[in-house]
Amino acid sequence: MNVVTYGPGGRWTMTDRGAAALHTTGDTLRIGPSQMHWNGDALLIDFDEATLPHPGRLQGRITLTPAALTGVEAALTPQGTHIWRPFAPVSRIRVEIDRKGWSWEGHGYFDANFGTAALEDDFSYWTWGRFAARDGAHLFYDATRRDGSDLGLALHVDRDGTVTQRTAPPKAPLRRSGWLVRRETRADPGHPARQVKPMLDAPFYTRSVVETRLHGEVCTGVHEALDLDRFRSPLLKPMLAVKVPRRRGWPAGR
Repeated sequence: MNVVTYGPGGRWTMTDRGAAALHTTGDTLRIGPSQMHWNGDALLIDFDEATLPHPGRLQGRITLTPAALTGVEAALTPQGTHIWRPFAPVSRIRVEIDRKGWSWEGHGYFDANFGTAALEDDFSYWTWGRFAARDGAHLFYDATRRDGSDLGLALHVDRDGTVTQRTAPPKAPLRRSGWLVRRETRADPGHPARQVKPMLDAPFYTRSVVETRLHGEVCTGVHEALDLDRFRSPLLKPMLAVKVPRRRGWPAGR
């Protein structure tokens, strides 16, 4: 289970575990010492994970309460090899971590990607963004596929879960990341977008808080850019082992 905190003292957890550590039911996903559980009203995420690069453990609970659930299932490729499910784009979140000053509440979201092929086989590049708005949230998915075609998906989600597909505002460039990953998002014509907080900067991936103007409203949200040409490089993939240690099972492989 990948848990990341940002800012001074930020921590990263992502241990790759074997099948013996995985247990699922209709409402629970358990991976080693951590689990997600849907109680009918909220998603409860309990985590107890080893951290890198600072050795230690990160423990706590995230409670995500959706304003509403959507039924959107968006195919990102014509063949349906990759599916995006924005389950709860408008949610409230409560984060409780066993460290002083690390607990907070605010707005959040919950989505997931599913696929039957490797991302780098079907895509060369993509950006994604979720921006909170007065009446809900704006979501954008832009990608360049390996076959040369482009994906440009723009959705608006009301607080009651109503989803509307909209014409996307023009693309707006962002300054390249520290690893020089190309970045862009969407913005009203004549209104540049800007990064307001860095979050994660890797050789092939960047995540940040971005401010932009959408349909006349200044909005702030989470943005990511993924360069899959870089990711598929045989020189880069071995570096992932530094951030994603492997354990065969649980609890012996804790």
